[in-house]
Parts: sequence; C-alpha cells; structure tokens
Amino acid sequence: MIAQSVCAVIVTYHPTLKMLENVSKILAQVQGLIVVDNGSSPDKLAPVRVMSQTLGFELIENGENVGIAEALNQGVRWARNSGYPWVILFDQDSRITEGFIRQMFADWKSHPERERVGSIHPKYLDPDTGTEPVVRRASDGGPVFSATSGALMPAWIFDKIGGFASEYFIDCVDFEYCLRIRAAGYLIADSREAVLMHASGGASESLSFLGFGFRPTHHSVVRRYYMSRNRIALYRKYFRVFPRWILQSMNDSSRETIKCFVGEQDRAPKFRSFLLGIWDGLSGRMGKRDLGSESH
Repeated sequence: MIAQSVCAVIVTYHPTLKMLENVSKILAQVQGLIVVDNGSSPDKLAPVRVMSQTLGFELIENGENVGIAEALNQGVRWARNSGYPWVILFDQDSRITEGFIRQMFADWKSHPERERVGSIHPKYLDPDTGTEPVVRRASDGGPVFSATSGALMPAWIFDKIGGFASEYFIDCVDFEYCLRIRAAGYLIADSREAVLMHASGGASESLSFLGFGFRPTHHSVVRRYYMSRNRIALYRKYFRVFPRWILQSMNDSSRETIKCFVGEQDRAPKFRSFLLGIWDGLSGRMGKRDLGSESH
C-alpha cells in the first residue's frame, strides 16, 4: 500500500438521498471507504446497502446510535486493520470539493514540521451562507479547535493518544481530540486551499433583539444536554493545560447559549436539558443519556 493511501470514514444517521450523493464523490478521491451507520431506520439504510454493493465500500451497521465518537472509532479501527496509513473523516452532510484530498496532502507535505502533525483540516464553508466560521489559532499558526469532518489524520496518532472519547457520545468530540493532540506535543494544521462545504449544525437563521442581529442555532433539546455536559467535562480536563483557550471557549459557549434562550423555541425544555448537562458534567456522569428521541 502506497505511503499516502487514505481511507475515508463516513458516519451516517438517517441519511437522505442527497447526502448519499457525497459518497461517490468522496470515493473518487480516496483509496478506501467505510461507512458506519448509527442506527438508521430500515428505509434510510436500504439505499446505503445498495450503494455499498454497487460501489464496493465497506458498511458497518450498528443497529442503534452508539454516538459519533464510537462510530468514528469503529471506522478508524477497520481502516487501520486494513493497512491504511491515513484516514479522513466525514459527516454525512459534508460536501467534498474538486481536488480536495490532493490539496490536503500537498499542504501536509509543505508543513515545516509535518512529522509532528497529528491532524490536518480544510477550510470550512457553510453551504447556505458561504461564510467561514471564526478560526482561533495557536502560536504555531494551526487551529486550536476544528471539526472532525474533513480531518486528514495519520494512523500513528491513534497509537500515540488513543481513539475518540466515546464517553462524550456526541458534541465536543472534535474539540477534545484537538486538545489531546496538542497536550501530547503534536500539531494541528490546516489546508486553506482545500474547501469543505460543512454546516455547523442546527438550523441557523438571522434574528434581531434590541437592535442587535444574531443567529441562534436551534439545536434540539437532546443536543443542548450533550453540549452543556461535554463542555463542562472538556473544561475540567484541560483548563490547567490550556487556560487561555478554555476561557475563550467558555466565552464563545456562553454567547451561543444566550442566543439560544433569547431567540429559540422550546426554551423551557432546553433550559432544563442545559442544567441537567451541567450537573452531569460536574458530577462526571458521561456516556449515552436516555433523554427521549435522539438527534445525531
């Protein structure tokens, strides 16, 4: 297997046909592909099975939602056991652009300390607005936090620091791994010419309150729980190591939460979910929480 042979890992959860169109585009740029399905309904899973047979990629069917972290770990394990020296991770709704993988490797090659790079990330653009999220950077120029979708990673990083934190289930999985990479002395880089169309999540819309414009994300009640719980867990774990970055994240999270309670519907159940998440985060209760219907 060639040194830059890469296996794509895609996690699906009730995918639409439009989302499945991305699979063939990704497969055209990589040497291997595994799709990990997190408990999709039979009607949603059926076309994935058909595509797996016709396009020739591997499919893992979990039968239930085991969380984004564990699904990623399953895909990474399969890729590594199959001998791939690189993996690239994708959400089901991220859209790859022309020459994406080639550009990612080109920027990795040109990095002055490429042997220390544990993860390289593309430029993210929102498919609806065309805007790029704010990127906070470390002193080495690389991003502090970045999404897992679009992350190109050498297989050796998983030997060095382990897999994704399955106890987080969903939310902050990407941030936790970024901080763990840096805490271990490795680097995170980005590829500014490789563009991934990637929505930040939720259903953002512009609102105005007291003359100030803002965009609440409209995450579900369940997501509000995991977001608040896992942020607390993240802050407790890394505050002493990266106090400045954690304080910045706390400020960003506080602003985002205020937008939720000012401009979204279902504020009461979201607030209860938010408080429960804080309590569980402080008490160390992690893993999957039974909160009714789940949102991936």
